Amino acid sequence: MAVCALDNVSVVLPAGRFTAVMGPSGAGKSTLMHCVAGLDGATSGKVYVGGQELGALSDRRLTRLRRERIGFVFQAFNLLPTLTALDNITLPMTLAGTRPDREWLDTVVRVLRLGDRLTHRPSELSGGQQQRVALARALVTRPQIVFADEPTGNLDSRTGAEVLALLRGAVDDLGQTVAMVTHDPAAAARADAVVFLADGRVADVMDAPTADRVLDRMHGLGGLS
Repeated sequence: MAVCALDNVSVVLPAGRFTAVMGPSGAGKSTLMHCVAGLDGATSGKVYVGGQELGALSDRRLTRLRRERIGFVFQAFNLLPTLTALDNITLPMTLAGTRPDREWLDTVVRVLRLGDRLTHRPSELSGGQQQRVALARALVTRPQIVFADEPTGNLDSRTGAEVLALLRGAVDDLGQTVAMVTHDPAAAARADAVVFLADGRVADVMDAPTADRVLDRMHGLGGLS
């Protein structure tokens, strides 16, 4: 029997804003992110990134779009252990055969407070510092949107709060567009808006969220015990 992970979903992720996506397990959060990021193809409907319809692209052009216009931050930092922090940050551009914009790179490094860690390898960095490197890697190509999938899931509360502040700062200070999947009402409260999914559909959209309002809405959806 076919499983419908997303059903008649219409979502806009506004440029220059921070959008959180929440919902009970199995609601379709990760599927939505994967479709919007071009990691999975939608069986029907259309997905646009910056006016470009993803379904109209060849595999090669889609790969290029993901590399140049989409940034990713995951629970696992996915840093190469043999590379320095700087080399990890610039790896996407190295693979693309391009050079980073030095002024922009310096700005990202300054905003994320990594200036004194660029020569360190991942094993020499704390969890929070590694996540900052991962975020810098996502930002350095000036993507149109950064997708963060449970970015604080493997971090202690203090480090998680730091990462959320950095994502918020990327929006406020750098004009970045961020979409984040999370189960944490406090994390969602750092966003400008929260999209709630349930059974593959958009159940609600909340502007100016607070942790208490998000928690109440999640209880209503059966997403928190």
